[in-house]
Amino acid sequence: MKIKKPSYFDSFHCIASACPDSCCKEWDVQVDAKSAACYRSLPGPLGDDLRRLLKDEDGETVMTIVEGRCPMWRTDGLCRIQAELGEQALCKTCREFPRLTHDYGDFVERGLELSCLEAARIILSAPIVEPIVEEIPGGEAEYDMEAMAVLLRTRKTVLDILADTTQPVNEVLALALLYGYQAQAELDGDEEMPFDPDSALDSVREFVKVPEITELPNFFAGLEILTDTWTHRLNAPSPAPWNDRYRNLARYFVERYWLQAVSDYDLYCRVKYCIASCILIRQLGGDLLTTAQTYSKEIENNTDNVEALLDAAYSHPAFTDDKLLGLLLQD
Repeated sequence: MKIKKPSYFDSFHCIASACPDSCCKEWDVQVDAKSAACYRSLPGPLGDDLRRLLKDEDGETVMTIVEGRCPMWRTDGLCRIQAELGEQALCKTCREFPRLTHDYGDFVERGLELSCLEAARIILSAPIVEPIVEEIPGGEAEYDMEAMAVLLRTRKTVLDILADTTQPVNEVLALALLYGYQAQAELDGDEEMPFDPDSALDSVREFVKVPEITELPNFFAGLEILTDTWTHRLNAPSPAPWNDRYRNLARYFVERYWLQAVSDYDLYCRVKYCIASCILIRQLGGDLLTTAQTYSKEIENNTDNVEALLDAAYSHPAFTDDKLLGLLLQD
């Protein structure tokens, strides 16, 4: 089995009390069964508090949020469970976040999640280099081999497109969107074809349409919202200039979502998801780091929101190709 991870993966360390945000804020924390049983069996004040705060919902155990924060989060920014019992006592969610694992049976891809501010800083600033690949025994493929081969090949192509620094970042995002059509066709069984970036852009420039600046934010405003801050940002878009950190942002989305199309053979909705995410983050303006991290907290960590976005790629007028390309090529 191969385990692939970004070159920066092992450099991540939680900055704890130095973090201006916290993963202990606003989210319900899902507690795995083993940890929940351990917590409920603990003696003393910590055990009493945990038994009071843990609740079972829809077959899962979660930590009750009190005044918008996990009650185990101390005023010094550290976790009471870790402080009293050690890091090994943390539940699976808290122990692993913001590390991501995509297990395909005979290979595993690991990454960091944008919703952690420190992880987002690393993702957006790290140089784009080849990932680290490790080999361990075992593992069997749990996917359509032919489809995965297409997805791996086309993902490499789109990552090469995004890495092309001879073209402006907004144009490479447009090319990634256009290449998504070809990649979907190849996933559907068409022959592999060379991709011509120049002719691809020339063929669409006269058809692009620049929508109202509020159209895309208004769609996101209709999704489930975690914080008032997000509502305010969506109601007051202020586009920022494109810069090369958006290449890293797009690469993050592509690396995280592209191969997931092996589950349903629907790649193009994920391509639109990746590109529309970059466009919205740029539209909202402000500091790219905090805007991207807030986006991820609000969208990526909510399965219903992700599903709504994938559906909207085909059904919502804000996600038509002419409008997305207009937002990318208007400058």
